[in-house]
Amino acid sequence: MTDSQGRAAIRLLQGYLWHPAEADLDLESYLPRELDEAYLLWDVVQPPFAFFENGEPTANQTFYQFTVLQVYDARPSAEELNADALAASGALGPLLEATPGGVGWQLWEDLREL
Repeated sequence: MTDSQGRAAIRLLQGYLWHPAEADLDLESYLPRELDEAYLLWDVVQPPFAFFENGEPTANQTFYQFTVLQVYDARPSAEELNADALAASGALGPLLEATPGGVGWQLWEDLREL
């Protein structure tokens, strides 16, 4: 979304996080809502696919739609957006790796305006 002053909200990363449904896991204990100048958003969703690649059903998992977004004063170039997405991914990686066993994720660069 670009507002009348030229500000733009851009998705940097998009994807899913999941964990076993029986695990009482509060993601806010492991992930901040802000990461440098980016915002981390997640919401519980129905599993977006029925099975994982290994054939395991996803029905026994809690899934979250996960988005990393940043608000800019003016829409940056593709190169700047790519660099910001790489920086966000690099900062997010250790945080995701520090989550408990059983937490999985699939994230990709998105770079679309919200």
